[in-house]
Amino acid sequence: MSDQSPYEQLGVTEDASFDEIQAARSRLIGLNDDRQAVERIEMAYDAVLMDRLRLRQEGKIKVPEGIRFPERVMSPPPKSLPEPPSTRMPEWLQGAIDTPSQSDILLPAGVFAALSVFSAIGVSYVPICLALGAGASLYFLNRKEKRFGRAVLFTLVGVVVGILVGGQLAALLGSQLDPQIIAAWLTFFILWLTSSYLR
Repeated sequence: MSDQSPYEQLGVTEDASFDEIQAARSRLIGLNDDRQAVERIEMAYDAVLMDRLRLRQEGKIKVPEGIRFPERVMSPPPKSLPEPPSTRMPEWLQGAIDTPSQSDILLPAGVFAALSVFSAIGVSYVPICLALGAGASLYFLNRKEKRFGRAVLFTLVGVVVGILVGGQLAALLGSQLDPQIIAAWLTFFILWLTSSYLR
């Protein structure tokens, strides 16, 4: 057995792959219980590895690019995943929502807060304050995009929803305040949201 080359001892050819060499070593070690035989197999395996290293350094073995330069083998960039449909807003809603500046939030807030205070003075002032609030909402909405029809639509929806929901809310709360005042306050809040965050 000493006359055999390390390749012959492992039972592989000189052009065997690294995986084939490892498999032969494992198979032979599994078949032999003799400690000296296992040592000879290990020595033959080490000799084959050293020979392969020498041949590689001399350029006689071509090393695959993926092993030689692993940083060059890059996986393709992940494809961008589509957004889940639940998080996407419809196109018509995206076109209606605005990202307001600080002045676009504070100026309408001040106007509608003042109208809320005036409407609290007495029930007789509520219709006048609501009319002024609708006018202010029209102005603030039309100022952004110069689309008067859209401003009228948003203002009318805001006034109707505010009065209807405010009246129901006042009935549920059973507050000592007049239901018209509570409805006016909710309407002013909705008009402020509309004029600040819609366009």
